[in-house]
Amino acid sequence: MDLENQKRVKDFADQYGAENVVVLLGAAEAEAAGLAAETVTAGDPTFAGPLAGVELGLLVYHVVEEECKEQFDPEVYDEQVGMMEMVLDVDEIAEEMNDIRSEYCKFL
Repeated sequence: MDLENQKRVKDFADQYGAENVVVLLGAAEAEAAGLAAETVTAGDPTFAGPLAGVELGLLVYHVVEEECKEQFDPEVYDEQVGMMEMVLDVDEIAEEMNDIRSEYCKFL
């Protein structure tokens, strides 16, 4: 997650309260999604950005997870995400997100 997005997430958590912020990711690989998820929950693991050492514990999901997918109109989801979903390792991404949430999320 780039430094600008880290700042945005931190600002939203400060403004609205971390318990009221949900981060929705769309990275194409489980490892990249996991790194971004770890950043908004446990803090920036590279210690380079605004979230370095900041444990927000935010609730974080990936757009291909079933919990998220159910929230969208199926036609819109298929139009916007459907093609990518076919080439992504959805199970690996979901497992990575579940691991991060269970370890670091404060607002389940």
